Amino acid sequence: MSPFPVRTGVLGLALLTAAATPATAVPAAPTPAPATATRAATGTVALSPTVEEQRLERAAPREILRRSGFDDVAPDFARTLARVRSAPQARAAVLREGSALWRRAVDRVQGRGPAGGDLSRDDDRPLYWARLGMTRELRTWRPRFALGEEERARLMAALERSSRGQDAIGFPRGEGLKRVLVTGFDPFTLDRDARISNPSGAVALALDGTVIDTPAGPARVETAVFPVRWADFGEGTVERTLRPHLPRTDLFATVSQGRVGRFDVERFNGAWRGGFPDNDDVGRTETVPVSDPASQPQWTTTTLPYADVVAADTGRFPVYDNTSVTEIPAGGTRPVVRPDGPTPGSTARAGGGGDYLSNEIAYRATLLRDRLGLHGALPGGHVHTPVLRFGADNADPATGTVTDPEFVRNRRDIVAQVRSIVAVAVGAAERPRDAKGAGASRG
Repeated sequence: MSPFPVRTGVLGLALLTAAATPATAVPAAPTPAPATATRAATGTVALSPTVEEQRLERAAPREILRRSGFDDVAPDFARTLARVRSAPQARAAVLREGSALWRRAVDRVQGRGPAGGDLSRDDDRPLYWARLGMTRELRTWRPRFALGEEERARLMAALERSSRGQDAIGFPRGEGLKRVLVTGFDPFTLDRDARISNPSGAVALALDGTVIDTPAGPARVETAVFPVRWADFGEGTVERTLRPHLPRTDLFATVSQGRVGRFDVERFNGAWRGGFPDNDDVGRTETVPVSDPASQPQWTTTTLPYADVVAADTGRFPVYDNTSVTEIPAGGTRPVVRPDGPTPGSTARAGGGGDYLSNEIAYRATLLRDRLGLHGALPGGHVHTPVLRFGADNADPATGTVTDPEFVRNRRDIVAQVRSIVAVAVGAAERPRDAKGAGASRG
């Protein structure tokens, strides 16, 4: 592998910049095979594990599950499925067990109940790998009744939503409490290093259901986690999750891992997918697919109070107002980097957050805000966290351990700083709009 500073830079930039080829696999890990289907005597079509699910066989995921106590999740779920005798029972079981996994992960991170092992409580990885264990069990399940492909797909979707907190978002009614929605991501580039954690996922688990003190008063935070898969985004998972809640939210922040050693508030988001492989080793190079493409803008903007966030002392990492984009200028044919944002009539090739799924969630969430008529009323946009580093003597995935003190400290500091950034943003958003420093729409 590359020396540590280069390697971490590549990991962070994977959310920001497209790559021509997939990430290099760790030599000891076999190349996953594509999923295939087999038909049981009942007529049920069972699928083989996906590329993402096959990584469960590696040593690091197994150790993470064991050291968190989450190694019982998939076996328990398999036993539950074995008792199911009908499709309605299956749906009820999937929703119950998926929701239980989300609550268990949140409780572990927030210090409720037993830790289940010696892995640091702030770790987001047990949720990720345990969910994959569940999806693998459901995908390969051969029930005693007929289960068609469409019904299994609906069960898989229900499991994804419930185990990610996407259908558990619920703000209390009443006045005097601000409502904040924060999203995170799964780990990614796992063929490069299966030990990887995503600090944005840790943020989601740490903040879900909590109340933050802000200059504008207490703020209740609700969270959800999203997959690093192009297909899910194309199928509308972001809009389906956020649409019911944005009109009743006072501020939202989509969060992901970004650059080394810094936070960025991304000013502009672009309507372009750059093709970097996702967690299923699938790439997409195209305009971001959304409903009503005829009215789709090339660019959307943050309405977070970025000037206040950048000026505030929120933690040990510097915070930047990032205005850089890559565009094809009007009448041009080649991409050009613009440090001060897009020019009129240009075509997007990368937002401030790049051309991967962090840019896409920012684009989709802010486009949804605008299509709901909330651009001038709802502060929202994307925040990139620093890359989460292992200790310098634990950089090589071939010889390193799944955790170390610097790794834990970095993750905790990132989570704490996101909490502070949210508090500053909520407080600043209360002032008149001309004092907030929110971006104006372009393109």
